Amino acid sequence: MPLKQVRTARRMAAGMHGVQAKEAGDVTARVDAARDDLVALTQDLIRIPTLNPPGDCYRDICDYLAARLKRSGFAVELLRAEGTPGDSDRYPRWNVVARREGRRPGPCVHFNSHTDVVETGKGWTVDPFGGEEKDGRIYGRGACDMKGGLAASIVAAEAFIAACPDYPGAIEISGTADEETGGYGGVSWLAEKGYFDPARVQHVIIPEPLNKDRICLGHRGVWWAEIETHGRIAHGSMPFLGDCAVRHMGAVVQEMEASLFPALATRTTAMPVVPDGARHSTMNINSFHGGQAEPEPGYTGFPSACVPDSARMIVDRRYLIEENAEDVRQDVVDLLERVKAARAGFSYDLRELWQVSPTMTDRDAPVVRSVARAIEAVFDRPASYVVSPGTYDQKHIDRIGRLKDCIAYGPGILDLAHQPDEYVGIDDMMESAKVMALALCDLLKPAE
Repeated sequence: MPLKQVRTARRMAAGMHGVQAKEAGDVTARVDAARDDLVALTQDLIRIPTLNPPGDCYRDICDYLAARLKRSGFAVELLRAEGTPGDSDRYPRWNVVARREGRRPGPCVHFNSHTDVVETGKGWTVDPFGGEEKDGRIYGRGACDMKGGLAASIVAAEAFIAACPDYPGAIEISGTADEETGGYGGVSWLAEKGYFDPARVQHVIIPEPLNKDRICLGHRGVWWAEIETHGRIAHGSMPFLGDCAVRHMGAVVQEMEASLFPALATRTTAMPVVPDGARHSTMNINSFHGGQAEPEPGYTGFPSACVPDSARMIVDRRYLIEENAEDVRQDVVDLLERVKAARAGFSYDLRELWQVSPTMTDRDAPVVRSVARAIEAVFDRPASYVVSPGTYDQKHIDRIGRLKDCIAYGPGILDLAHQPDEYVGIDDMMESAKVMALALCDLLKPAE
């Protein structure tokens, strides 16, 4: 066994009760031997263009994962989340859940990864779906977020099973839809169906790209809403006969700049949110539409001369564990009422689109302790603890599944997500796979 593996094994055995140096060394050696397989698996996943929206190739990637996991002894279910947002016969929301039972009863560890990726956008210097390997990195949309993490979790589980065939309990691996658009056709639906019931699953690791030596305990809350201001249509040459809804919305934006944005900047949290700017409450104006709808592609004429009678804005408010959703909503209502009191003819509608509360797993939770010990064994330094600025599928596992022993841990640099020339480092995936495999050793160790 190479010296580095020997040292890792000894650190693991010293720090984790019930995990033997030989067992830990065997697991990490098997991950090392799977390097080429890990690279090929990641490339294959990237080359399946699971763009969301609209939800392309979901069945293709589920079929690929099912075939891979069946070969490793997993029992596989393919599950369509019929009736969920976005699901249709053209774009069905497919999910795969694979489970491998141990040789005797024990807890279940579940690795959950989303399979969908966002649009490619402009600025790429490589094929976004080529899976190109260059300078120790694999490039492509979803490489970092989060097909590299999915591949690492599969290799980790296979290495553990080979090294510890007599393990108790069960291992699950899922590939789920629609995380990038809220997760309602994926983890939310599975949680409603009981797949994350604490009686069925005890520990969950979501391999999101939060950096290989950090444990993500949870995320901030989110509140989305649409604000519509109303006006009266008239001829654009005589705007005084109408009432411009866009100008009314401009007054809303002006009041946000004057009062709400400065107030949010003063609110801070004890949550270890990264980056530092996200330790404050924030709000983004996600979109702004006023007047006539954009013409169909190919139309080359001018718009008609009309005073707009409607303007709509969607806001994306991220809030802290010290806040609550009712107060978040009231901030916006109070702002709109101030504008209404100061502006003649102003009227509005406020429609809430969705809301998710902040969540943060306790540092003493079993999955946190096991992954922290594994990180220290692999990297010879303590794990860092962070909270994500945006939500991910932990929200559904917590809120619907009522399963609290859940974290995000995986390879990749968070800042690369959704960027052009997105990549994941091969060494990062290898080291994260070792952490996940060693965490399995700890969580599924035989009872003493």
